[in-house]
Amino acid sequence: MDQSERRRFLIRELLQEDVQYRKMRIPAGEEEQKQLLRGLMNIRLPRRIGRNFLEVQDEYLREETAAKGITELDDLTPAADGLYLWQGDITTLRCDAIVNAANSGMTGCYVPNHRCIDNCIHTFSGIQLRIACAEMMELQGHEEETGKAKLTEAYNLPCRYILHTVGPIIDGYLTDRDCELLAGCYRSCLGLAAENHLESVAFCCISTGEFHFPNERAAQIAVDTVKEFMRQDTSVKKVVFNVFKELDREIYSRLLG
Repeated sequence: MDQSERRRFLIRELLQEDVQYRKMRIPAGEEEQKQLLRGLMNIRLPRRIGRNFLEVQDEYLREETAAKGITELDDLTPAADGLYLWQGDITTLRCDAIVNAANSGMTGCYVPNHRCIDNCIHTFSGIQLRIACAEMMELQGHEEETGKAKLTEAYNLPCRYILHTVGPIIDGYLTDRDCELLAGCYRSCLGLAAENHLESVAFCCISTGEFHFPNERAAQIAVDTVKEFMRQDTSVKKVVFNVFKELDREIYSRLLG
């Protein structure tokens, strides 16, 4: 199969899973097909699927990521000792672990084609990630606490693992408790990375998007918490601050000197 054939196969399989979608026509355009496939993956509940689907999906997602271009951590220039600033697509970074800004349900964003980092990571990792997260949460028996973290495989992403953490949601004034919870996200991710003997971690800007944490204060907490952690004797030697917005790039550039 080429990419077009894989994409159409995956769409057909997902449409057949739900009776309300079985008569839906697959659009002719490549971009429209990509949007439909992503949307179907986004709304799919965490349940098992056949090996053939997963094999085709994995081939498709890995080729899509390769086409976007994989960034090697070793090719980046540090902004400070062991600290990196990189403006790019975190799903294309090859390192030990990337951080996902998750919600308390921990199974991803179910809004079709939403551009949040949670949606992007689950989309390009593959449906195995949502299944794994659902199983993990079922064992836990309750929603994930703010400031904590979980580790999963990365499946079809170029990184090895994903660290999922739930940041504080800001609704009104920023409080000291909000700041402590955000620092806890960074400490929890780094602590879990160290427990698993990982050397490199890439952080997204936790809580600053849909969760409305002020960008400047969030970046200051991120940098201070990471620097404090890395003064310890730890396996974590390289930390990437991954930004999407130009505003965040400017803030981190200033903080990292």
